This record gives sequence, C-alpha cells and structure tokens, in this order.
Amino acid sequence: MIGDFFLPKMEELDMPDMWFQQDGATCHTARETMVQLRAAFGEQFISRFGPVNWPPRSCDLTPLDYFLWSHVKAHVYRDKPATIDALGANIEAFIGESVPKLGFANGPSQPEPRPAFA
Repeated sequence: MIGDFFLPKMEELDMPDMWFQQDGATCHTARETMVQLRAAFGEQFISRFGPVNWPPRSCDLTPLDYFLWSHVKAHVYRDKPATIDALGANIEAFIGESVPKLGFANGPSQPEPRPAFA
C-alpha cells in the first residue's frame, strides 16, 4: 500500500520539507516499510524504529488524533454517502481541498509531544 499508493501521491505534492508520522504499531514498522520511509523521507519521519521514535500504542496525542479525523468525518458524512465509493470520493475531495489549508501538509507545526497522564 505505501509503495503503490501513498508514496506516489506524496511525490506529486513536491514538498521536500514534509515530515511523515505514523504510530509505532508493529504492522507499520516492517523492515520493508521502514526502508521505503527512509528512502522517501530521509530523517524526516516519526515512527517506531525511525529517526524520531514514536512508541507503539503511545498515550501521546498527535494533531491527527485530536483534530483532523473528527474534522474530516464531520465533512465527508454531510451528504450521507450511500456507498463505499461515494464515501471514498468525499474523503479524497475533502482531503485534497482542505488539508493543505489546515497546515498539516507543511510539516510539523506543533510543539514536541508531551505524555498524557491519567
């Protein structure tokens, strides 16, 4: 998936200063995936076993956790899509139009993450 879909889409954006962040779940940190991420982002990615470590099941919140997904969901379900294809089209349209305006495509703009305590 990352090599077939995600990385080609990122290359189209031509944003050399972009950072990539993923959680540290084991399925995201296979050797082949990490090699692809290093090739694409160099030292500009945050992941378990990456240059900037992010532990699996971290209790730290990311901008995606506390803002983006609820914002996307609120917009893509407005017209009550009846099929998966319609939902996918809504997601692609919203992300393409809105996310760059929100600043997520411009690299990290948040301070260093801090642990959440319960």
